[in-house]
Amino acid sequence: MPERMPKILVVGGGLAGSEAAWQAAEKGCQVTLYEMRTAKRTPAHQTGGLAELVCSNSLGSDLPENASGLLKAELRAMGSLILRVADQVRVPAGAALAVDRRLFSEAITAALEDHPKVRVIRREVTELPEGRPVVIATGPLTSEGLARAVVSFTGEETLSFFDAASPIIAADSIDYDQVFAASRYGKGGDDYLNCPLTEEEYEAFRAELVRASVHERHQFERETPFFEGCLPIEELARRGPLTLAFGPLKPVGLADPRTGREPCAVVQLRRENREGTMYNLVGFQTSLKWSEQKRVFRMIPGLEKAEFLRYGIMHRNSFLNAPRLLKPTFQSRQRRDLFFAGQLAGVEGYLESTAAGLAAGLNAARLAAGREPLVFPRETMTGALAYYITSADPCSFQPMNANFGLLPPLDLPRREKRQKKARLAQRARAALAAFLAQEN
Repeated sequence: MPERMPKILVVGGGLAGSEAAWQAAEKGCQVTLYEMRTAKRTPAHQTGGLAELVCSNSLGSDLPENASGLLKAELRAMGSLILRVADQVRVPAGAALAVDRRLFSEAITAALEDHPKVRVIRREVTELPEGRPVVIATGPLTSEGLARAVVSFTGEETLSFFDAASPIIAADSIDYDQVFAASRYGKGGDDYLNCPLTEEEYEAFRAELVRASVHERHQFERETPFFEGCLPIEELARRGPLTLAFGPLKPVGLADPRTGREPCAVVQLRRENREGTMYNLVGFQTSLKWSEQKRVFRMIPGLEKAEFLRYGIMHRNSFLNAPRLLKPTFQSRQRRDLFFAGQLAGVEGYLESTAAGLAAGLNAARLAAGREPLVFPRETMTGALAYYITSADPCSFQPMNANFGLLPPLDLPRREKRQKKARLAQRARAALAAFLAQEN
């Protein structure tokens, strides 16, 4: 290969790293892709194949007016390797895009190993490479050696190793007739929405929390104990009839203006973004199955028709405090030729990791060629994810998946609310098309 060819390094051969390597190579870069498997195993992977799917073979809904479907449409429009192969090896799954895991990984591995501009090296990387643009895409099971190097570079308390996130719901799915806005003792203005529960509602809610089914944890996750200060809401419910009422559901300092009295218990909702399109259930980190979260949490007054934009999760994960550390280009704020992608960068999910890898790979290639990295439009799902993870509150940051609450809101008349998602998806596709036309 000519010496003048721009060069980049990609560390990690999962979905994000595979996509980053492909995009950079397709833009004319000589890419060295490091993957430690099979030289070193992880607690979760079974093979040495690139882009191995660990948890599920489903990439989520493929419906065009679903957030996951919109993200897929954007990735297809940008020439994603992951989506091209997924479409080729898909298996019947209704409206979802599911794949044959073995064929999927084998096809991704072959595409990259056969690419004339990609060199795959099976070796663990324990330091942050220098001298050329680098994309770190080592995922939620980043090795201890590299994790230490990242922490040494970024500073202490910038890398999390356990992910405990509360559910997020759409603001326009809340029944505002049943909730009231207030902060405890009137401090901080009307920053929270409060869902009051009577004694009967509280007891019924707690009983269902205790009874509900939870996700089975992987063996490597069972070895990571829960923190006492961050217990699942269902575990608190099991500890006694009043544990929740003296914990995350405590009503102290929150008088219901309609009665003038403190309710038996209160579920607080905290605004998740500046636009106020999303609300977080405060203190509701949980291991409940997603179907159980929808069923049980809709028992909360005001949330009977809640639309869940992100379900609560608790699992072992490695992710950066992206708002402190990253730019919307997925570049490090400290070192412009260092990019992070995938779940390590603070996105949640297969397709979200792929989108982060695509953006990081494209931008690393641009930087290697002497061009400025790109910021995707906020109206697109790819751009909205990048914006969110780099602008959220760094004091309470948790990884995020694709959802319509991330997109800038539309000013629609009430009678057209049902068309919201279709209109948001239409705007996103148009914004991406204009963006790509301008940059190509």
